[in-house]
Amino acid sequence: MRKFNRMLGFSLLEMAVVMLILGLLLTGLLPTLSAQVEQQRIVETRKQLNEIRDALLGFAVSQGRLPCPAEGGLASENNAGLEAVSGVGANLVCASNRGVLPWATLGVPETDAWGRRYSYRVTATFADGEDGTAASCAMPSSVSFQLCSLGNLTVLKTTGGAKVSDSVPVVVVSHGQNGYGAYTPQGKQLAGATGDEAENADNNNTFVSKEFGVNYDDLVLWLSPPILMNRMVAAGKLP
Repeated sequence: MRKFNRMLGFSLLEMAVVMLILGLLLTGLLPTLSAQVEQQRIVETRKQLNEIRDALLGFAVSQGRLPCPAEGGLASENNAGLEAVSGVGANLVCASNRGVLPWATLGVPETDAWGRRYSYRVTATFADGEDGTAASCAMPSSVSFQLCSLGNLTVLKTTGGAKVSDSVPVVVVSHGQNGYGAYTPQGKQLAGATGDEAENADNNNTFVSKEFGVNYDDLVLWLSPPILMNRMVAAGKLP
């Protein structure tokens, strides 16, 4: 019996040492695993943004305009995700030029890989129903914008810094891991954006797109006028 007790005590001690070693190993692996998960989310969100880009271009070709924003404050079960408009045809007007991506209208995912909705801003000229035939470069009435139309959105390298692109018709933002500025599927907007992230979460027409860093984890998509116009011309919607 004494020999058995000594063997049992030794086994428990060995087990404790093994558990300690495993704990240390797992603790060391956790940061690596967390980084891998975040990298996968970044890759997935970038893939979604490419799909959103194609969906926006497809909508413009089929409808002759870009979609209006959806209302961010609606919960998913309350018919959320549809572009918010009033009127029809040439009288169609966006309820607002800012909100969230109208995912239901476009047939794309509601949220990014972090589970938050994409912010969406569009220049009214490109999204309303007016055909603009009174302008100097008049286009067919089936298209709301023209070859000479310019967006009113600007993308910068950093707040107050150099321009990456200007006269942009539309911008889509994933607010990244921290989600500051994004709307959740419950219709709640997350506060707390600072620095360059604040530029993507406020109500002005300026955005920042740059590499990931300690204080910046947003992903920004935009359509420049040449890309949009070239697609419309290739589809025979604009001459």
